[in-house]
Amino acid sequence: MKHSSLMKWFVSREGLYYLALAFLLVVLLPLTLDSFRLNMVGKYLTYAFVAIGLVMCWGKAGILSLGQGVFFGLGGYCMAMFLKLEASTPEATAIQSTPGIPDFMDWNQLTELPWFWEPFHSFSFTLLAVIGVPVLLAFVIGIAMFTRRVGGVYFAIITQAIAAVLTILIIGQQGYTGGVNGITDLQTLMGWDIRTDEARNILYFICVGMLFLCLFAARLVQNRKLGRILVAMNAQEMRVRFSGYDVAAFKIFVFCLAAAFAGIGGALFTLLVGFMSPSFIGIVASIEMVIFCALGGRLSILGAVYGALLVNAAKSGFSESFPELWPFAMGALFIGVVLAFPDGLAGLYKSYVMPLENKVFKRNKSKTAPVATRQTAEKVDDYSPMNDTYSPEKS
Repeated sequence: MKHSSLMKWFVSREGLYYLALAFLLVVLLPLTLDSFRLNMVGKYLTYAFVAIGLVMCWGKAGILSLGQGVFFGLGGYCMAMFLKLEASTPEATAIQSTPGIPDFMDWNQLTELPWFWEPFHSFSFTLLAVIGVPVLLAFVIGIAMFTRRVGGVYFAIITQAIAAVLTILIIGQQGYTGGVNGITDLQTLMGWDIRTDEARNILYFICVGMLFLCLFAARLVQNRKLGRILVAMNAQEMRVRFSGYDVAAFKIFVFCLAAAFAGIGGALFTLLVGFMSPSFIGIVASIEMVIFCALGGRLSILGAVYGALLVNAAKSGFSESFPELWPFAMGALFIGVVLAFPDGLAGLYKSYVMPLENKVFKRNKSKTAPVATRQTAEKVDDYSPMNDTYSPEKS
């Protein structure tokens, strides 16, 4: 039964959309782009992790966070700390006044490794911290905010303030964090040189694999009862509360889920780019991440991936040709999304492309089943890119 449902999903409209994305990322782009451009696409995909989390948090549950860069940065810094310690062996840092510690610590007159850096000698601990540290912070914020029923614009402003505070803290504690430059010169992972073209290509495919795992995790949540409760909270929070559900607990869960996705994206970003700095944590970066989600469609997890790819590709193009115009283009893009197509690319697709697909599906079904009833002939997959839901039992 499960095998039959899985096969139905793969040949359904939603399954074909996932296969199309997989073909684009796994086959088409690697064959047509050189290693440098493919690495840039990998960097764009790391932002898609944040956008997927925002779809679950903002689009489904109605919790707008303007500080997702915090969780992205924390995941990235956890990975950067491990990589920096690996590069800071006593032999490699023998020229320093205090060998065995990162170079920026030596520049700031530190004579020993801080206690909170010590666990990051372990790769296993680092992998846990990449998810655990962002989730822990999100849990603390959620407990403090959602149990007091803080939401809406107030929660958005608070998360934005947290992003600003953390950025200032990281820059101010230069001896412990690398300051405004961040943690740089990251070269190897467990002795594996991550700067080569071959390594970057492998990391790209790892990024794609992790992206699909997060996509399916988000899809699993939204297609279960939990997902329906999140949508109900967005529409009628008081009614859900009076029905006996602990609204705060559900909000904390989805906020922590979004933080986990962002942490994974940040860690992969560090591996692909080779550094992490506070510029990816602050207010500007966090608002850009919201734009990725809004452009793709804040109700569509697949749309979030395409939104992250398109906005970052446009940013790279403008930055290369007209660097001074990109901030204006970004602002115009956000205004256009809000005013012209508030449902993003997924909404445009549903309005203009899906009707054409429906005609094709109807025509194909009428050819393959000429004796079917009118109701059966007109039946199409009940999938909508606006909410990414599909039930094989209804097909």
